[in-house]
Amino acid sequence: MHTPARTEPPAPRGPAAGRRGSVRARRRENLPGYLFLGPWLLGLMAITAIPMLLSLYLSFTDYDVLTPLSDAQWVGWDNYERMFTSDPAYWHAVRVTVTFALIAVPVKLAAALGVALLLNRAFRGVGLFRGLFYLPSLLGGSVALAIVWVSMFNRDGAFNSLLALVGVNGAPWVNDPTWALETLMLLAVWQFGAPMVIFLAGLKQVPAELYEAAAVDGAGAWRQFAHITLPMLSPVIFFNLVLETIHGFQGFTSAFVLSNGTGGPVDSTLMYTLNLYINGFVRLEMGYASAMAWVFLLAIGLITAVLFRTGRFWVHYSDSEGQ
Repeated sequence: MHTPARTEPPAPRGPAAGRRGSVRARRRENLPGYLFLGPWLLGLMAITAIPMLLSLYLSFTDYDVLTPLSDAQWVGWDNYERMFTSDPAYWHAVRVTVTFALIAVPVKLAAALGVALLLNRAFRGVGLFRGLFYLPSLLGGSVALAIVWVSMFNRDGAFNSLLALVGVNGAPWVNDPTWALETLMLLAVWQFGAPMVIFLAGLKQVPAELYEAAAVDGAGAWRQFAHITLPMLSPVIFFNLVLETIHGFQGFTSAFVLSNGTGGPVDSTLMYTLNLYINGFVRLEMGYASAMAWVFLLAIGLITAVLFRTGRFWVHYSDSEGQ
């Protein structure tokens, strides 16, 4: 009688084999995500990463945009040394940009918060008012808006016409070096719609019970604002502060249109980005402009890091009290 051959049971899978199987399974699960991310990653490399690395190389060269890259002459740290030691226009542009940001950003945030407080009420037509106040932000830093703004504040503009109605002789605001930068600040402040909407969203999250309890304790409107609204809004204020600070230092379009690309009158609107453009595309000193761009990037990164570092002393999160 024939006895069938006995088959050995399969050997148990070891830990290494199990890990390999789980890795393959995770790869299969992640493959659709990588496929969807593929076009974005390609765009990031082609439009952002590669040009950034190229500009880093060019910042150490003497190069214009009209000759091949192979003809760029390596000069080492000369561009950076020139920037910090022998270019007065550079430091003037830094002063103009810092002045613009230090004034325009706080005033813009204050205006956005004030209007948000007014619109955080239930009254007829509140939606229409919210849309109207947000409308200027939709135009952003457009050239058309800057042209309209210049036409409003020139000698024969609409603003001086309004002043003339009350007997005031207006100045040529955009052509006066005393007021040209302030005109740009006013344009930046006028576009407070985006931070206003974010403030409105933050105000909707403040519990009404806090105001009711404060009113019972006899706290007036100002004390409620100082001790409830501001602390509860501090994360939103911090978010808007970071975004608007970065945006304030990047101002370009309005300064370019107002001064016809020169930074005038008398360099009063020579913003950092406009000075960078002039060096790179007007004077064709692309190596020097690339060095300016990298210093600008590092400066904004440092300012953002300082904001995050100091934010922990005044930004309060409601879910972190027990931590």
